[in-house]
Amino acid sequence: MSDVTQENSANHSDSANAFIAIWAQSIAQVLTQIAGSSLTFECLRDAAEAPAPGDGDACFLVVSAGSVRGEMILRLPRTVTLVLAQLFLGEPQDSAAELKAEHKEAVEELLRQIAGHAATALKPRWGEVQLHVESSAPPSWSAAANGWLRSGHDAPAPIWIEWLLSAALHTALASVPLPAAEEPNSEAPQVDPMPTGLVAGNLDLLMDVELEVMLRFGERSMRLQEILELGAGSVVELDRRIEEPADLLLDGRIIARGEVVVVDGNYGLRVLDVGTPQSAN
Repeated sequence: MSDVTQENSANHSDSANAFIAIWAQSIAQVLTQIAGSSLTFECLRDAAEAPAPGDGDACFLVVSAGSVRGEMILRLPRTVTLVLAQLFLGEPQDSAAELKAEHKEAVEELLRQIAGHAATALKPRWGEVQLHVESSAPPSWSAAANGWLRSGHDAPAPIWIEWLLSAALHTALASVPLPAAEEPNSEAPQVDPMPTGLVAGNLDLLMDVELEVMLRFGERSMRLQEILELGAGSVVELDRRIEEPADLLLDGRIIARGEVVVVDGNYGLRVLDVGTPQSAN
């Protein structure tokens, strides 16, 4: 293996480790608030004692958008899903209890709260990152990196969470340069915001990442009383005239404007203007 290849591999590994360490800290912070007692988590790459995959496992997809794009899967064994749900819902810890749909929904909401903490903690290193969590099937893609998050002895029951990074996210994490304060050599030339390696070859790894876009016709602020008075037949007037263009939003930012059309019975947008992404607020 060449020195360059070894350096790139080490950079990918360090970036993934830093990303997962932030998730471990965020999980510990949120669960500590819920449990009312201090909880800790550690990151493990190789864990022979980790639970083997089972039929009752729950998988959650974390889609990263913004400055770092890609996907991560969090796999929770059935017992862990139950432990976290009971903790989140304030139920007594009972490993023999039936795992219900409401338990999985509770864990999904819990992970969304954790993702919010993680996104804030990621900002100093990776900039603005949006993390979206939803229940998912096991990944169809091969993980570029994987490992485990394990609770300390202070947890009410052993908590194991397996993480798997997609190739796109793994590459994107390593493609963002370290902040200037963390550069080992302050006299080294400044890294271009869009690394040459990403443009030259690694950008193709990101092309299959699915992003959610939204078409906005208009908006309006309403008082709670007005909302409660809504019923069948009510008309809500928006702040935009029919002839004005609609907005196409990506991650809450306007990326294009155009006119609404109908294509094979579905709404569509004929793009009239494409500009630099800007806040939708």
